[in-house]
Parts: sequence; C-alpha cells; structure tokens
Amino acid sequence: MHGPKVFYSPDYYADIGEDHVFPIRKFEIARDTLINEGTVRLEDVLAPREASVSDVLRVHTENYVSRLRSGHLTKMEVRRLGLPWSESLVKRSFLAVSGTINAAFAALNDGVGSNLAGGTHHAYPDRGEGFCVLNDVAIAIERLRADKAAERFLVVDLDVHQGNGTAFIYADDPEVFTFSMHGQKNYPLYKEKSDLDIELADGTRDGEFHSILSEALSRILHHEPDIIFYLAGADPFVNDKLGRLALTKDGLRERDRIVLEHARLAGVPVVTTMSGGYAVDILDTVEIHCNTIRAVREVFCGDKNKSAVKSATAASERPNNHSK
Repeated sequence: MHGPKVFYSPDYYADIGEDHVFPIRKFEIARDTLINEGTVRLEDVLAPREASVSDVLRVHTENYVSRLRSGHLTKMEVRRLGLPWSESLVKRSFLAVSGTINAAFAALNDGVGSNLAGGTHHAYPDRGEGFCVLNDVAIAIERLRADKAAERFLVVDLDVHQGNGTAFIYADDPEVFTFSMHGQKNYPLYKEKSDLDIELADGTRDGEFHSILSEALSRILHHEPDIIFYLAGADPFVNDKLGRLALTKDGLRERDRIVLEHARLAGVPVVTTMSGGYAVDILDTVEIHCNTIRAVREVFCGDKNKSAVKSATAASERPNNHSK
C-alpha cells in the first residue's frame, strides 16, 4: 500500500457566502496542503461521482430528497439546515456522500480510506440540520449492507456536537453501534440516545479526553464491527468558535492516533471523515483535519515523516477525474 486513498472533489465547495460561519474552503485548502507536503500522492486523491438517488433513498425520505433537489425546501427547513439552498449545495452534498461510500470500499480493501468531507451527522431521514444536508455515514452503511460487503458497523463520532441524526437512524438497529463523545452543553439542545453517549464538561483538556476515549474504545470494540466510521471533528479545539472544549492541535492528533491504533490492532477497517471545525483561524481547522490524514499515514502506512507543515497554502493542481 503506497499511501491512503483520499476522496475529494473541487465541487465540495458551494457558494454559501464568504462570511458564513461554516468554513467551506477548508476542503480545498486541506487537499492542497496534503498534496504539497507529500502526505498523499496526487494519484491517491480520487474524485467521486455524485451519489445515486437510489443510494440516498436508502436513508432519506423520498419527499425530502425530491424537495431538496428541486429547491422546494420550506423557509423553516432552510433555517434549520443553516445553509442557503443552491444547486451547488445539492451537488456538493451528493458528492460528499459518494466520497464516504468510496472511502468505505477503499477501507475494506486497504484497511483505511478517507473522505476530505463528510461526517454530516445531524441529518435525519426527513430533514437536514446543523449544516448537514445528507447523512453520508448512514448512507454508506446502507450501501455496504446492500452490497453484502459488511454486516456490523461501529460509528465513532468525536465531533464536539452529538451525532443526533445518526443516533436516531440507528436507535433500534443492533448491527450498528453508535458512539458519540461530545460537549454536554453544546448543540443540539435536544440530544438523541446513541448506544454510548459520553458528555464532556466545558473546558475538557487533552489528557482527560484521551483517557476517557481509550477506555471507551476498549469497551465498544467488543461489538466486533466489520468496519468503523470515524468522524474526526476539528471542533473540540480550544480556539474553535463553536466548541467549548479545550483540546490542543497536538491533543487532537493524538486523539486520531488513539482511534486509528485501536482499529488497526483490532484488525478492523476504518473510514475517516472530516465533520465539523470552526476555528477563529481557518488554517487551524485545516491543520487539525490534515493531522487526521497524517495520522492515517503514520498508523497504517508506517510513515514517520510526521508531515511537519504548520501552515496551509493553496495550490493550483486538481485531482484527476477518477470514477467510482
């Protein structure tokens, strides 16, 4: 294995307004950084095609998907989503779903696969919420089930916000174990019940976080999953505008290493998705997301070059248009 397969499309960008709290340019900057520093090779950055409607309908209602695609969401639905509707938003949402599906199949083949987007865990079957249009992880799980590629699933959600949509979708499904470790006093106000929820106090720091996480992973891996979906949110960062926790960048990279090492030692393929991140400086968010891919390379590819780039810069290259 030369390097981790990373899925990305230039159309992960959608015009949501330059002043929006969601840092939509982080996907492109992260991709360019990882290529420029050599953490991933250009040929290992693969562009997904848009997910099929039939795949999306494995999780979401036909009514919601139809109105989403045609631009007929209500004002309340758009407000709850937190993003302005546009054709480019719909396209990026379907592409990001496909990125996670493709990363899942890459993980089954190689042990690990990464999507430079995804982790949109607030989306419910009939609606989007909290910047999440479609629930990519749930759709990927259902695609793997349909293809009989996997039967048992573990969702490790370390975004600072509870994965309420995913928890709701799999509330009564014994084959999908949902684990969410999030801020107790953070969004969403009403939290669903995951198989394991760990709520953290404001200001939780690296050491406490790592200790709680390691103990939890040791327990939940007894679920014996065929594949793990890891939502590596950047928003537990101390300088995140929406986070309220106090993890450092080094602490978040160690968080990633802990998850990936547990997966590797258990022999379970793992999919990484980016999930949230809203640092005061977008380059801090990008650095945290890039650190996840650096940790992937270190843990699964035995690479110790550390990729010590400390700032993100944009580049002009685009990935080749590989098909699914």
